[in-house]
Amino acid sequence: MFLRLVRDDNLRSDSPLFCRPLCVPLSLQSNTVDIPQELKAALRKFRFARRNAGHAALVVKINKQKLIMEEVEQFDDISIDDLAEELPENAPRYVVLSYELNHSDGRKSFPLVLVNWAPTTSEMSLLTLHASALIDFQNTASVNKVIEVREGAEAFTKDIVDQQLLHA
Repeated sequence: MFLRLVRDDNLRSDSPLFCRPLCVPLSLQSNTVDIPQELKAALRKFRFARRNAGHAALVVKINKQKLIMEEVEQFDDISIDDLAEELPENAPRYVVLSYELNHSDGRKSFPLVLVNWAPTTSEMSLLTLHASALIDFQNTASVNKVIEVREGAEAFTKDIVDQQLLHA
């Protein structure tokens, strides 16, 4: 559907024909990568799971040929170092992380964090596709905090995650 904007000085801003050229309804915006219903259900289940200890992660990749997101794997009670070793060195991933955060006053919380795993050694077309779908995935996963990891496992440690979450 194409929309032609025609200037008409007789139209008022409250007229049903008045259109602002920069306002595009969300229903008309296109996404470069689809998020299938099964993945949305898995994200919802992961988000609302009860956790008492440890970190849990849901890893998602983009299938470049089909232009859809796919769940790669889920991990329960995994250390950050082990998770970093499980992630590929040359391919971007989205990691929804339920992180056990110990506060200085002794409280324990489990914030949901999105790790944008985008190693600089990845293929440029994959990185571009990955970056274009990040906001849509972040909104679908309902995650507010994003941690960018570009330098691989060395840049993804418990200390770095703690620092990002406690001093944000």
